[in-house]
Amino acid sequence: MLPQEIIRKKRDKGALTSEEIAFFVKGLTDETITEGQVAALAMAVFFNGMTMDERVALTKAMVASGETMEWDAQALGGPVLDKHSTGGVGDKVSLMLAPIVAACGGFVPMISGRGLGHTGGTLDKLDSIPGYTTAPDPALFRKTVAEAGCAVIGQTAELAPADKRFYGIRDVTATVESVPLITASILSKKLAAGLDALVMDVKTGTGAFAAEMSMAQELAKSIATVASGAGTPTTALITDMNQVLGTHVGNALEVAEAAAYLTGARRDPRLHEVTIALAAEMLVLGGLAGNPEGGASKAEAALYSGKAAEQFAKMVTALGGPSDFLENPAAHLTPAPVTLAVEPAVAGTVGAMDTRAIGVAVVELGGGRAKASDAVDPRVGLTDVAGIGDTVGPDRPLAVVHAADTGSAERAADAIRKAVRIGEIGQAGPVVMERIAGS
Repeated sequence: MLPQEIIRKKRDKGALTSEEIAFFVKGLTDETITEGQVAALAMAVFFNGMTMDERVALTKAMVASGETMEWDAQALGGPVLDKHSTGGVGDKVSLMLAPIVAACGGFVPMISGRGLGHTGGTLDKLDSIPGYTTAPDPALFRKTVAEAGCAVIGQTAELAPADKRFYGIRDVTATVESVPLITASILSKKLAAGLDALVMDVKTGTGAFAAEMSMAQELAKSIATVASGAGTPTTALITDMNQVLGTHVGNALEVAEAAAYLTGARRDPRLHEVTIALAAEMLVLGGLAGNPEGGASKAEAALYSGKAAEQFAKMVTALGGPSDFLENPAAHLTPAPVTLAVEPAVAGTVGAMDTRAIGVAVVELGGGRAKASDAVDPRVGLTDVAGIGDTVGPDRPLAVVHAADTGSAERAADAIRKAVRIGEIGQAGPVVMERIAGS
């Protein structure tokens, strides 16, 4: 086969065979296909798309480009399950979801990522816990999953290496926003982890990658269908990102909110609804619940009994974190030196917010990266962020900024005021908007 003939075929809107796709992915991995040829195929796919069969073949080939993990569900004593989110502002769901599912009998080897653009990354959050290692050796990873029921770590270089090169080329050739390529990129890493089932959280709204509902539906359908076609039963929930999820944004601050959620000190209703809905889907797919209602009841029982908190504590300790982290997170999470309450320009009701702008404000505080090499300040961010429909004024700020210095705190406060619209009656929509099953 010749790479240029495969590119020509896709350029002319043809459907590639699984053999052609496998050949191209092999060349992508061993670099016998040039960067220019990879870019040309990415652009052809960007404009002409891929059939579901092509997407399944691409995902399978990218999974096979590196090592794949295998788990013995029978030896573990339960199904191997995972969840992936397309990213949002204040999205710390993975920190609670993994131990909840573990407390219900599932095993969650969660491969997570770092912050991207205006959205936070689960690994950056966990890095704020002293001693916690997000890159354990394989033996420790497996031991933690077996004993704690869950382990949230980063992708290794051995899992789906084709995706790393492909994404890097897409990133500099304006071809990232392709649903077929996004689908294969997400799933190649997840399916290489050897899952029995997967649940997707596809976010839509002002703070989401898929800002429009139509794109969220297209992406959710693609991921659920392709993953199921590749042999991993998958469902997707489309969830709302028109406001911050929970009340805290920023790495250590979101870990503190997750700790409060697990121990019962404080549980934001919308954050709770998303977490339990995703847990219910995972339990149903794993055969641990007969229907979503039963799954939700089981997940809530694990949460309210304290068992989910126990699983989280086991995971943190096994991966090098403090043994008393949940008992006293404030003793282990370093606070920012400056805090500033953001008073609104006028008192009134929060009617809407530009959630992406709020995420950008946290990045500019140092809580995210402008470029890949940037260091992240785990201390900075926002707490007590007002939601749509809340009344704000002198006694109820829009948020509290946590910053490294007064100047950056004041700039963030100005950005928050501009991002929040006040003076109209605001009503939040449903947080779980739609469920899409794989076919």
